[in-house]
Amino acid sequence: MHELSLAQSLLEQLLGLARQHNADTISKVTVILGPFSGIVADSFDFGFNILKKEYQETKEAELILEKPTPEYLCLECQHISAMEPAESQIPGVAGIITGKHSCPKCNSDRLSPQGGTDLILKQIEME
Repeated sequence: MHELSLAQSLLEQLLGLARQHNADTISKVTVILGPFSGIVADSFDFGFNILKKEYQETKEAELILEKPTPEYLCLECQHISAMEPAESQIPGVAGIITGKHSCPKCNSDRLSPQGGTDLILKQIEME
């Protein structure tokens, strides 16, 4: 479960930022979780909420996970469009674009995932 180690790394980063800014508490943390990051959002959330209790600064921190809509590149016309993937049978893994999806510009069904592999610390609220 690599989500636990990612949550631990996030908490270490948060604690460093709190020290750097002389903050005693971190109340809210917003993270962007890319749709193709391979991170199971529920596991990451669970790990964060367990580990945050170990540190006084983060005990009450609320984690907000933003999950942007996946973007796909059309291999025919190079148009990039956002669309929801088909449901995946594997929990936490983004689905694939199937024949029922097509490029809104040229109608091709040759689509490839574009970006979305990020885990980004977007915002922190601290006092």
